[in-house]
Amino acid sequence: MTDKPFNVLVLCTGNSARSILGEALFNHLGQGRVRAFSAGSKPKGVPHPGALRLLARRGIDTTLFRSKSWDEFSGPDAPPIDLAITVCGNAAGELCPVFIGSPLKAHWGLPDPADATDSEADVDAAFEETWRLLEMRVRAFLVLDRAYMDKASMQTALAKIGAMEGAA
Repeated sequence: MTDKPFNVLVLCTGNSARSILGEALFNHLGQGRVRAFSAGSKPKGVPHPGALRLLARRGIDTTLFRSKSWDEFSGPDAPPIDLAITVCGNAAGELCPVFIGSPLKAHWGLPDPADATDSEADVDAAFEETWRLLEMRVRAFLVLDRAYMDKASMQTALAKIGAMEGAA
């Protein structure tokens, strides 16, 4: 068993909502066993205010989060990625760059909470639901005994996690 953290890259088109929440959850719940990053194919430039409000309510420092391109994770200075997870349908269908580390790939598609626009309360409720669905998936991932899983069994487990409640 290695002490090296398992590096996860959570991907979405805009890198402002779902992928930011995924990054936060993996880092928060992974307690050093997992190191997570997030990125997008067409980053919005800033995290969605609803994502930042949710993270603040959870006591997570929001200053660490920024919307960034997935190209940052394909260069020679990029950390090796063990697992790349798409959380939106658009990013899942796009041709991803080659990431250092030849990562496992998974799709955990969820509805976009940024689509909620009626009121701040509605937006916050949509982000809370996305958090709940992502937290369920991250917790399911964290209990996997990766040390005893080959690549095929890991891919099967990741697909089952992706098909959990709320899959889009």
